[in-house]
Parts: sequence; C-alpha cells; structure tokens
Amino acid sequence: MKATRAFVLVAVVVLSTITAPAAAAGTAATPSTSVEATQPSTATPLPQVETGTDEPTTSGTIGYVEGYWYNDSLPADDRDDGVLEEGELEAVVYRAMARVEVIREKPFQEAVSVDVITREEFEAENGDTFGEFEDDERLYHNVRFEALFMVDRDTDAVEEYRAMYDSSVAGYYDPATDEIVLVSDTPETPATNEVTLGHELVHALQDQYVGLEGNENETRDEANARNGLVEGEAVWVDTEYEDRCQSEWDCVLPDEQRGGGTPQINWGIYFTVFQPYDDGPEYIDYLREQGGWDAVDAAYDDPPASSSEVIRPAEEREPTPVEIEDRSTDRWERLETDEGPGYSSFGEATMAAMFADGAVSTFESSVVGVGEFVTFDDEGYVADIDYDQPYTDGWAGDRLVAYATDERTIEESGYVWRTEWTSESEAEQFLDGYLELLDIHDAEPVDGRQDTVVIDDGHPGAYYVDHDGTTVTIVRAPSVDELPEIREGAAPAGEDTLAFAFEDANETDDADDPTGTDDESDELPGFGVVAALVGVLVAVTVARRR
Repeated sequence: MKATRAFVLVAVVVLSTITAPAAAAGTAATPSTSVEATQPSTATPLPQVETGTDEPTTSGTIGYVEGYWYNDSLPADDRDDGVLEEGELEAVVYRAMARVEVIREKPFQEAVSVDVITREEFEAENGDTFGEFEDDERLYHNVRFEALFMVDRDTDAVEEYRAMYDSSVAGYYDPATDEIVLVSDTPETPATNEVTLGHELVHALQDQYVGLEGNENETRDEANARNGLVEGEAVWVDTEYEDRCQSEWDCVLPDEQRGGGTPQINWGIYFTVFQPYDDGPEYIDYLREQGGWDAVDAAYDDPPASSSEVIRPAEEREPTPVEIEDRSTDRWERLETDEGPGYSSFGEATMAAMFADGAVSTFESSVVGVGEFVTFDDEGYVADIDYDQPYTDGWAGDRLVAYATDERTIEESGYVWRTEWTSESEAEQFLDGYLELLDIHDAEPVDGRQDTVVIDDGHPGAYYVDHDGTTVTIVRAPSVDELPEIREGAAPAGEDTLAFAFEDANETDDADDPTGTDDESDELPGFGVVAALVGVLVAVTVARRR
C-alpha cells in the first residue's frame, strides 16, 4: 500500500474526471481516492521506545497499552481486507493506542473502549439528531446557508447535512461516553482501517487531557478555528501513522483503490467543514516548529481565534468585533435559537468556500475557479485545496443576524450581514467577488434604488449592498420595499453607485479574472455524533503543502 492519505471522493467532470475531498473526526465508509502524502515535519524527534521496560503500565509507559507493545505483530496484519475475526478487535485497538502514544509522545491515561454497532443500530440511536431542530432553528440554518448561496430556496440546509451524514459514517469518538463507536455492516467481523482507528484514538487522547465537550455553541468560524487544532493534530498523527505502516510497522489495513461510490455532497457546505482538515496539519507543523509537542499542548489553552489563523499560522490576526444594531420595524424580529449565540460569524474559510462553491461542478459557475481552489496530482485527482484566496484573505471579522416575521417561513425571512476587512482595498476586493456572485445568480439592478438588486429564482429576494471604507454590509429581504423594514436606511432612492462594478462583473473575461473563474464548471450542534458529520466527510486527508 502506498504512503498516501485519501479523500472520500465523488467523481465529477471538470475538463477531466476528478474526485474531490472529505474530512476526519469520524471515518467514512465510502471507497476512497488516494493522493500522495507529504511526511509530517519532525521538529522534534520521535521517542525511542524500549520494549524491554520492566513492569510497563498503560498510563506510565509510552508505546505500551494493556499488555500490547507498539511493535507487536498480530494475526490480522496478514489479511488484505482488514477484516477482524471474533475477539481480535481489542488487540488491534490496544496496539493502535500504543502506536499513537509513540507518535504523539504522550501516554493514554486509561484504555479506550471501542463499540461496534450495525448501521441499523446507528440510525436508530442517532436518526433523530437532525430531526430535533425546532422550527426557528431550522429556519435559522436555512437563512444562513442561503446567505452563502450554498442552498437555494427549495433546499433544506439541515437535510443537506443529513445527506452527507447518513449511510457514510464508519466511526467516531464520542466524548460524552469516552468511547469510539465503529459502524459496520458486519459487526461480528468488522473491516478495520488501523490508521483511521488511530485518528479516532487521537481524539480520545485529546479528551483525556484537555476535554472535547462544551463547545456546542460556537459560531462556524470558531468551530473551524478550534478544529484546526483538534483535527489538525489528529490528521498529522494519522499521516505519520500511515507512513510508518508503509515503512516499519505491520498494520491492519484494507486494500484501498481510487474511485468508488458517489455520496450526495453539497460542495459549498463540504468545503466549509473540510478546511480544518486541510490546513490544520500545517498549523500543527507551525506549532511544532515553535516548540515541539509542548507548543501543541499549550495551544489548547490559547486556541486559534479564527480560521484565518489556521490558514496562515504565522499571522496572529485577532478578529475585529462586529456589532449590528437592530434597526428593523415591528413587523420583523431577530431570529435566535437556544443552540447558538444568536448570530453567525462565517470567517475566512467559509467565505472562501462560498466563492468556490460550484468550482468542481460542470453544471454550476463559481467566483473562484477550480484551478485556483483545487490542485490536482499528475493523475487528475485532488491533491490540495487552497483557502487563501484574494477575495477573502483580508477578512477581519463578520457577523450575520437573521430576521423573520411571525410567519416564521423562509419566504418571510431576511438578514443583515456585516463584514470587516483589514483595509479599504481588501473590502473592495471582497465586494468585487460578491458582485460577481450576485451576477452568477442572475441579479438585476433596481431602477431608482441605490446599490440594490433583485434575484427571481434560486435565491429570490432583494439585496442591498453598502460599502463604507473597510466595511461591507449586505441586507436581504423578500422584496425591495421590505429592505428598509429589516434595516432602516437600506435601499435608498438614488443612483446605483455599484452599477459600473456590477457591469464589470457581468463582462469579466476569464483571462482578466485574478482568481481564474471557471464558468464551465453556526452551527449544527455537538462534537460527538454530530461532529462525525464532519468526520463522515473525510476518510483521510489530502497531500499537504509542507
């Protein structure tokens, strides 16, 4: 088996047949497409473990767990399919724990329980995860993802998550029960990928030392930032783990081939949640270069403040606080839920995903073209995703507040989305991209209303765009007349100051487009089972830029 990591990939056609990515806090059962992996950096040498230690203990000896050393051989090592016979799982788990300890240079405090259940049991136990949303919560999520143009009026954002989640989860770590759950169609003799198991064991190790619960109410950007550390560490370790399986360890690994099934994926949402798995390992590299694993440990007390910090670790850019005062009429009220802070902050990673949504589809257009967002290997498979994009790299902060009438329907909803940028030129860069996004969705300027457009299909409504220095504010309402009801002063009478820029967006030629547009082409709650929704996306990871 090659020294590779993989995405869960869906075959799409963009000039050639490619497959594109997925994530890693749980594991996906869908067949994987491999890409070459780069060795993790070795800022500090891995420990030399002596197997002859007298009276080793699980909590006190690195490389030894419950009677198994990291370099022990097991009968399952010789099987190509990774299938474990009855009674073999425990030994594989304990040896994998010992191997994670060797790479991470830290012992488990106690053994980790692994439970194997059928997919039917999984669906019965967790099938209501997405169905428990109150009406306001579901509406809130739909407003958020409509604002990003990732779901249209006829699509339910929660169901889009569910589509990526159902029938794909193969395993996850649940901090509420301190156990790893494997989902298998053959629970008595489960097929096991030891490297993927190692990834989940990293989460168990993290939970034993720093805890993984208590972050359910994060915004999207806070979640991506935190996962840049949590998932970045897990992907870093599992990449080193697999490399050792290629070179010095016998491992339980099923044969993996490119291609396979085609799970339903909303690429915009997918790219949003994938970012920590792509950029996180480089963030871990950066920390290790500063101070080895001690620096990684210390980062849990001072985690990255935004996805920007994970995208570019050397830049410690504190987000700018963004406030939006309520200037709505009595007909409209802010839509809040019990599950979050009452507002969204998308962050740089999600906004880059917004501009790249559609980049890997032959049926959609995107602001950021596939050639600028996705790097392919020599065989035409995804090798890397670049979230550092010109339209969004000046992000300083953002906040979206949703509004609804008493009807509580998506048809009678709206929002105010304010974004802050590091300079006026960066704000203008974002504005250019957003105007092009409106153009892609067939926005038409409104005569006699300043900087106001309407969209009839897909994402229907009226949009007012206000640019003031380093601030860009976007207001959306069901109609032009209701824009000032959601935000007083929106859509004033007057000439369209953005008309020239909007026309430029309509006429932009690919050769002149700095991002290579290709015209052919907060949060759902919980870290455990629902965070496996993220883990469901990536079976493994992409070849990383080191």
